[in-house]
Amino acid sequence: MSTYLLGVDVGTTSLKVAIIDENAKLIGISSSKYRLIKPEQNWVSIDAESMWTAFLTCVRLLRDGKNIDLSKVAGISISSLCPGLIALGENGEVLADPIIYSDRRSTVEADFILDAVGAEELFAHTANGSMAGAFSGSSMLWIKNHLPEVYEKTRYFGHLNTFLGMRMTGEPGIDYSNASYTNLFETTGGKKWSHYLCEKIGIDYAKLPPLHDSTDVIGNLINEDLIRLGIPKGIPVAIGGADTGCATLAAGVTRDGDVCESVGTTDVLTVCVDRPLFNRSFINRCHVVPGTWIYQGAMSFTGAANEWFLNQFYPDVFEKATDIGEAFRMVNEDARQAAPGCDGVVFLPYMLGERSPIWDPYARGVFFGISLQTTRREMNRAVLEGCGYGLRQLAGIAEQVTGNKITKMASIGGGAKSEVWAQMKADITGREIEVLDMSDMAPVGAALLAGVGAGVFRDVYEAADRNEKKVYRVFKPSHEHDEVYRTRYETYISLYPALKGIFRANLS
Repeated sequence: MSTYLLGVDVGTTSLKVAIIDENAKLIGISSSKYRLIKPEQNWVSIDAESMWTAFLTCVRLLRDGKNIDLSKVAGISISSLCPGLIALGENGEVLADPIIYSDRRSTVEADFILDAVGAEELFAHTANGSMAGAFSGSSMLWIKNHLPEVYEKTRYFGHLNTFLGMRMTGEPGIDYSNASYTNLFETTGGKKWSHYLCEKIGIDYAKLPPLHDSTDVIGNLINEDLIRLGIPKGIPVAIGGADTGCATLAAGVTRDGDVCESVGTTDVLTVCVDRPLFNRSFINRCHVVPGTWIYQGAMSFTGAANEWFLNQFYPDVFEKATDIGEAFRMVNEDARQAAPGCDGVVFLPYMLGERSPIWDPYARGVFFGISLQTTRREMNRAVLEGCGYGLRQLAGIAEQVTGNKITKMASIGGGAKSEVWAQMKADITGREIEVLDMSDMAPVGAALLAGVGAGVFRDVYEAADRNEKKVYRVFKPSHEHDEVYRTRYETYISLYPALKGIFRANLS
């Protein structure tokens, strides 16, 4: 009888569940949206109970819609966006819903962390800086400052896999890839919580959950909601990891020098390394693969900017399209008709602050070079090209840090198969883009981790090798437009330094 493994992935707006077998063949996948909480302009949290309901809905869809025998599930693991800071009470009750990466309420607290610890000292311990939302330490501190009664009642500050793991097993935990995003973890040292940083920042060390490798089993399934759906009681639940780590595991990014781009709401360049040599332009974290780290060039709103532009400037397309996928294809095809370089229009995709490489919560989106001849077609293409320029910038920084030339990169995620966009990125970066024929890598990566935790796979390398990685298409740089892209790229990298002070003054 086949053995099944279940991976759950919490994304920016929806949750997905994938089930694979012992050969890593995908048996089924389902998706369900959950509710976001946005009480103020720059606040974004996930409704935790809505997210749990979405999880149950996904499992039910696999059972009833795809006739999957859930009694064959032998292990579960968790992938999630990162960070998603949640405050949990003594019995796992939600005291504060998960505050996610795009939330900017804790800007004051993020600045306090940099002042209290010092930017150099913080980087020496964590391999990262501090930015509201992007690292959960500032969100913890915001809760302490603004919701003191919640802070006092909090037993554990965790991330989304802490919540789901505890809901399923009753046991707290967090993995190293998530802990790397907290401002309180020794990413560069012994992979442990830092008493020193907790004291400097003012967070109670005892409120941090136990640390684990991503394949560690934190407990056995006791949740009655899932058991009633047919998943066997007592199966192991592995803690899992952050979504990009899980997705790149499924894509085969497991060894030093492996490179991958993931395309969704965000666009993330991931480089696997076996030595902790870090650069401030990146998010630096432990990988879900033991003994390795990953550099992540995380551009927060490239895909979101693309969707925003479609919504605001192409309402006629929505009237003609049968679904959102067709709408994107139609809009991308219109972008193809614009001249490369967009007749001088350059777009900065910093829609609500930006992480890599500038780390600025005040930055915003910019169209530069608009003229009376500019149409929505040029602006549309400029949004797509902006991501390409950002990817070129991050790849160049990665080459400087590692000393290794990046000649090609795998590309995964929901937006990877846009042929128009992929070709632009190949032409702009001068690197080969190998698009893999699977969109939903993160829940599959989580299922692979479940397989290691359950003993179905020997280790993460066997798990990743078992996962079939079909190539959808390879996009090679044409070099036909190298000069215009070189000019626009120079404009792109010059814009932020020129506007940095204006961004802050405009929003202060």
